[in-house]
Amino acid sequence: MEAKSLRSIYQLKITLKGMRPPIWRRILMASTTKLDDVHLIFQIVMGWTNSHMHEFIQGRDRYIEPDEEFPSDAKDEAQYRLDQLLKREKEKLIYIYDFGDGWEHEVVLEKILPFKTSAALPICLKGCRACPPEDIGGIGGYRMFLEAISDPTHPEHEDMLEWIAGDIEDPFDPEVFDLAEVNQLLQS
Repeated sequence: MEAKSLRSIYQLKITLKGMRPPIWRRILMASTTKLDDVHLIFQIVMGWTNSHMHEFIQGRDRYIEPDEEFPSDAKDEAQYRLDQLLKREKEKLIYIYDFGDGWEHEVVLEKILPFKTSAALPICLKGCRACPPEDIGGIGGYRMFLEAISDPTHPEHEDMLEWIAGDIEDPFDPEVFDLAEVNQLLQS
């Protein structure tokens, strides 16, 4: 008789809270992935650049990358696996990125699937809309940015396009999510 695998494949949905229409990603990853690696995977699939501090929250428990300059009673994320926080389908946790901008993500365990050694994990299955640029000023700053880049008569239009390094040929498009590019980054 074969021993039951301790690993599963988790299907997660990550949604950036407070955004309408929503910005979200659906991914598959090993249930045994350590939280420090989950953070890096979330950075890639959401489109962030890993330039700021972050934390995971479940209930009253907080998980962070320890920093000597900012002592905390939170747990060391590198010591915990995803399956230690999420055990059943529909369970949730919060992932916060960039405490200044305050990007809060709801993470839902949608499905627990049997582990397959042939599965190329992690992989992004689907997503919707572009991630806001780094250091944009949170939800309010992102809304003002979108107004400015979409209106050529807006007083900040040129400055915002220059800031985002956009041009006429390749402007920032808040509706575009490049699934192939994300999966290429996940595999590299």
